[in-house]
Amino acid sequence: MPCSKWEEIIHHCSRKLTGRFLPGEDHTKRAYGLVAGALNGPDFLVELILPLKRNLRAVEPYKSYMDRIMERSAIPSKTPLSKRGWITDPEELRECYAICDARGFTIAGSYHVHAVAWSHDPQRDTPTKLDAVLARNSGLFTFIVSMVDMKHPVIRAFHEGIKDREVPITIERNPRRPCYALSSL
Repeated sequence: MPCSKWEEIIHHCSRKLTGRFLPGEDHTKRAYGLVAGALNGPDFLVELILPLKRNLRAVEPYKSYMDRIMERSAIPSKTPLSKRGWITDPEELRECYAICDARGFTIAGSYHVHAVAWSHDPQRDTPTKLDAVLARNSGLFTFIVSMVDMKHPVIRAFHEGIKDREVPITIERNPRRPCYALSSL
């Protein structure tokens, strides 16, 4: 993952968590997006970050569907179950796939932010049971962006959101331009 793509993800998550919303963007303090790119030998090179703007979590029939999943699989948290989860607008998803198709990229997975520490998981840099349920049989990677400590964000990737299927991420740093310090946002 080039440093610039890491920065895009971190900036998106930070911006959403601090309430700086873009026009047409869902006004919730959650960040979700897609990670796309291409195979380069045995590696996948991240070429494109697609932040998602529209969350249909509160719209039927999606709301009832997600409510059922939350009731069965989510661990209680500070955020009420009814406000957790993200359902991407199918039209926005089609737009993302069209962008990738036009550029010859493949969507490798999705990212989302974890911002609330739990007593049994203070860093929140691993997927939850819910993450694994939502990613089951997708063939995609779940990128967890831990922003529990916004000055020290962490990104980790897990195949289908399964904790013991972590895939290492290498951040390619440009020696002429170091990755920014998050405190400069």
